[in-house]
Amino acid sequence: MKKLLIFCFLAFGFNVQANGPGYQVGDIVSDFKLKNINGKMVSLSDYSSSKGFLVVFTCNTCPVSKAYESRIIALNNKYSAKGYPLIAINPNDANAQPGDSFEKMQSYAKAKKFNFPYLYDPGHVVTKQFGATRTPHVFLIKKTDAGNVVEYIGAIDDDTENSNPEKTTYAENALDAVLAGNKPEVTFTKAVGCTIKWKKTQG
Repeated sequence: MKKLLIFCFLAFGFNVQANGPGYQVGDIVSDFKLKNINGKMVSLSDYSSSKGFLVVFTCNTCPVSKAYESRIIALNNKYSAKGYPLIAINPNDANAQPGDSFEKMQSYAKAKKFNFPYLYDPGHVVTKQFGATRTPHVFLIKKTDAGNVVEYIGAIDDDTENSNPEKTTYAENALDAVLAGNKPEVTFTKAVGCTIKWKKTQG
């Protein structure tokens, strides 16, 4: 895990920008509309039959995101059929990180056989609404009568390199709890990964 994170920071830089707090557990998520890799616009309201969503901020270039790709695909395979589809969002600015351009997203998702929407947020609008700071960064959202409520924020699990069979699967545990009608035992963990690559013109 340490080697992967060190490589991530050396290869892609810290590029840290102060950001608003974004959503907290218990907050209502506003709907949004972003372009998918197929050119169509996607919003939460498109999923009329879903019970909620697993929103994952990720990208093409971060080594930590790459290490989690198979687990992200597995989460969608397991939980989309149970009413919690996964929606991936690339928060990185293409000028700051050319490997995360929309065209690169399209080719990368095709090569990796992504089976979920992969949305582009070039202006960081949705990224800042959520308060995402790293890739990957997970937000579990449950549909309620009051709106789309955040149930869990943070890491997918505690094993960046996917080498520990005894890992704690935070996102999966939270999803299982919500599906059982309960609150997740752990509602927040620190997201571990590469920092988001913001537009250089932003202060």
